Amino acid sequence: YAHTPDAIAVVLDSVQSMVTGRVIALVGAGGDRDTDKRSIMGATAAGLSDLTIITTDNPRSEDPLSIAAEARRGAETQPRATIETVIDRRSAIRHGIAVARQGDMVLVLGKGHEQGQDIATEVLPFDDRDEVRRALVEAGWVPT
Repeated sequence: YAHTPDAIAVVLDSVQSMVTGRVIALVGAGGDRDTDKRSIMGATAAGLSDLTIITTDNPRSEDPLSIAAEARRGAETQPRATIETVIDRRSAIRHGIAVARQGDMVLVLGKGHEQGQDIATEVLPFDDRDEVRRALVEAGWVPT
C-alpha cells in the first residue's frame, strides 16, 4: 500500500536482499492532495529500484500527465535511474511484468487493497491484484 515517500523507501529497502535480479517499482501519486510529496516519491522510487515505472494512482480531478511529470522530475534527480512513464495503470502493470526476467521482483506500489480508481468524478472498478494476476498469465509467468 506504499503511498508515501517513507513507505516506498521501507518497502524498497526491505526487498533488496531478497532479489537476485532487478527491482522494478511501479509508482504513482494521488491527485488533489499532497502535491509536495510527488517528486519525493519519484526520487525515492528511482533511487531504490533498477527500473521505475511512473503511472496513475487515483488522479481524481487532476491531469494524470501533470501528476506523473512531477513524480518524474523527482525521479530524474537520481543519477543512475532508469525511468519509464506509462500513464494507464493497467498498461503499466502489464509492462512491468512483461519486462521482468527470472530473478526480478516487480512491486506495484500505492493502491494496495483498493478496488477502484478515482478518475475525475467517477470511481472506476480497478484492482491491482486482479490486474497483476492477468498480467502474470499473459506474460507466461503462471499457467492459465
